[in-house]
Amino acid sequence: MRRPLRYSHKVTDKYDLFDDLPDDLVVFILSKLSSTASSPSDFINVLLTCKRLNRLGLHRLVLSRVGAKVFAMKAKNWSEFAHRFLKDCVKAGNVDACYTLGMIRFYCLQNRGSGLALLAKAAMKSHAPALYSLAVIQFNGSGGSKRDKDLKAGVALCARASLLGHIDALRELGHCLQDGYGVRQNIAEGRRLLIQANARELAFVIRSVAQSSPSSTISLLTNRCNFQTDSVCPLLSDYGYNVAVPEVHPANWFLREWFESGRVVLEDGLRLCAHIGCGRPETRPHEFRRCSVCGKVNYCSRGCQALDWKLRHKMECSPVQLWLQENGGGGGAGNGAGMEDDVVAQNAAIE
Repeated sequence: MRRPLRYSHKVTDKYDLFDDLPDDLVVFILSKLSSTASSPSDFINVLLTCKRLNRLGLHRLVLSRVGAKVFAMKAKNWSEFAHRFLKDCVKAGNVDACYTLGMIRFYCLQNRGSGLALLAKAAMKSHAPALYSLAVIQFNGSGGSKRDKDLKAGVALCARASLLGHIDALRELGHCLQDGYGVRQNIAEGRRLLIQANARELAFVIRSVAQSSPSSTISLLTNRCNFQTDSVCPLLSDYGYNVAVPEVHPANWFLREWFESGRVVLEDGLRLCAHIGCGRPETRPHEFRRCSVCGKVNYCSRGCQALDWKLRHKMECSPVQLWLQENGGGGGAGNGAGMEDDVVAQNAAIE
């Protein structure tokens, strides 16, 4: 229902057209803003403008369409208000909120049951990152003991996530097929999926560069740049190109900041996944695999290991032990987990 016009008796007063807008139109505009906002401040600042925007900004329709970038809060800014905002978005049916809050509860707040329930809720709505996260939990038996590992369930979840276009899930599935991990070994099919994952990654990078600057696309395809280990795409670095790393999900950045900031100290013997775009911590000692070449880094999955190897670890791994590995004297990986495919990660065995 439209609000009645307010006529002022004072000629000097200015009439505000915003007061005459119907609530449903304002809610529609706010829902568009919430889905396209590039940071939490873009959305929160609008809510702080006036009481009406604050009230309508918390409408169920607006909260249901909040985009993942609005949830990209800093770990140091975590508060009860942020927790309540995420819970309101979950109640409104926001899938990204289910995934983000599920990851925070499972890994940061150590509320395993509630976190798994939220991740499962997002996965049932075909949320690819939630499906992949559940696969990693199944592969590692996270939140339980080593006996709680379910490799077949992990492979099935990866397969479903890969069908939805999740590149990391496709890469993980390729490694599982190549190594016979949780599924019957099929080296040819595994390598095909790994090549497909790299092709999708290449297409994603080129598309992102083209959207940001069309002229840089030509430079990407024609020029070679110096290799920089902190800011390159792991696929294109093999060919000498220097391209920004694909965007990491806000939930993964939050996990890494949460534990690296010192806000919460991991128990003795627990480690973070070494891949900078992951942030998952161990839930029990020796849960993650470690690099059998140098033994200094740990990974929650084969996908993270392959990405980190190309991104930076191949420049840090001990050259002497790496030479021994190449000549069969460096100690192999258990369960056929050695990464010898030159498309993915050469000589980076994990165990």
